[in-house]
Amino acid sequence: MIEAKFYRKQEEDKVRCLLCPHRCLILPGKRGLCGVRENSGGILYSLVYQKAISAHVDPIEKKPLFHFLPGSTSFSVATVGCNLSCRFCQNSDISQAGKETVEIDGYDLPPAEVVRRAKQAGCLSISYTYTEPTVFFEYAFDTAVRAKKEGLANNFVTNGYIEAEPLKAIAPYLDAANVDLKSFREEYYRKICGGSLKPVLDTLILMKERNLWVEVTTLVLPGLNDSDAELQDIAFFIRDNLGPDTPWHISRFFPRYRMDASSPTPPETIDHARQIGLDAGLRFVYSGNLDGGSGESTFCSDCGKAVISRFGFALTGNKIAGGCCSFCGAKIAGVFVY
Repeated sequence: MIEAKFYRKQEEDKVRCLLCPHRCLILPGKRGLCGVRENSGGILYSLVYQKAISAHVDPIEKKPLFHFLPGSTSFSVATVGCNLSCRFCQNSDISQAGKETVEIDGYDLPPAEVVRRAKQAGCLSISYTYTEPTVFFEYAFDTAVRAKKEGLANNFVTNGYIEAEPLKAIAPYLDAANVDLKSFREEYYRKICGGSLKPVLDTLILMKERNLWVEVTTLVLPGLNDSDAELQDIAFFIRDNLGPDTPWHISRFFPRYRMDASSPTPPETIDHARQIGLDAGLRFVYSGNLDGGSGESTFCSDCGKAVISRFGFALTGNKIAGGCCSFCGAKIAGVFVY
């Protein structure tokens, strides 16, 4: 255990965690809502520092990041824990573990070893992913600082539920982020995710201001966040606040966790949602969890030709040279060299 960053001591050995918008008031011997930050004697500790639950080499497209070093691999690392409790969570066995058990699972994987393994595997970046990197902030921060010094890029795959000060602290060491914008309705965030919408919108805007490459993912659930009005609201927010070149990944839902009796999202819903994004003026809108079809490929917004072709997480063609379309020379938004 190491002392956590971003908290304030209170009376009677209570502490106020200032890492995420929950701002948990934690009594001695108790943990915050994330399940992995504990008050011991009036000091807040991280229970997951260098305690990895998962570490793999992944295609960067799996994050998904389609305009950030496409075709490269990323060393992906996570601990247990999450500061939301989404009823559809696809990694609930590790994201919710710290809330449901006293023991914190994981194995020792220090920041230096994460960087060494990433370089040994030929990865161009490290992804803090699978669960929620905000809750293992200290581990991610130390790893990202070291990675940056050794020529690796860093990216967060995140729910965006982080306070401004921690984000500002780690932003100089981050290069990209994929942020889940789960809905554009406060009620959905409260009932389905155990959080709030506005902090996520604030995070997206702040990331853009800090010059991170940002991509957005929305998991579309039938009957819950798939109305034309809500999808248009998301598309307009991305266009007007993050820019029309910001990629939007619209992903198909499959039954998981506490929504295992629900129905998968119909493919035609994903296709329709993608068209809503394109009609709203977004240049790069992608279909997620739906292999095949044009929704996986990147098209030049000037000439309309496919500049990156994909199937699943694999590139099947790349016609970008020097960040430009090989057919017409137009600039393609993204980070293609690091």
